[in-house]
Amino acid sequence: MPDVFDPQARSAVMRRVKGRDTGPELKVRRLLTRLGARYRLHRADLPGRPDIILPGRRLVIFIHGCFWHGHDCARGSRVPQARRDYWTAKVAGNRARDARNLSALAEAGWRVETVWECELKARDLPALEARLSRLLAETSPRP
Repeated sequence: MPDVFDPQARSAVMRRVKGRDTGPELKVRRLLTRLGARYRLHRADLPGRPDIILPGRRLVIFIHGCFWHGHDCARGSRVPQARRDYWTAKVAGNRARDARNLSALAEAGWRVETVWECELKARDLPALEARLSRLLAETSPRP
């Protein structure tokens, strides 16, 4: 199936795709700030460049889009009809890369937490806030 956009329009659409400061990331950052956590963003020296880093707690948080990282929810298990082979391989590659990054972070002594886009719906926010609160309580800052 051919692209519905001409090359210039497709380029304009893709330019608007963000990799940081996304809506889901901002929601998690607001929750962490409300809980009193101090954090850093997108440290390039860590495997996978985690979205949120709490250095004193040796904790990193990834905020994953369900589709792009192959979550097992309805949105993440959907495969586009066009170019199915490409998208299946793309998501599988993303999952393999995520597993490598998680392993490298664990070997370096970091605790890793993943927040999925589907967990950020309004009805699920209290549960996510409780989960983040527990995480912060389990990993008190180093002196």
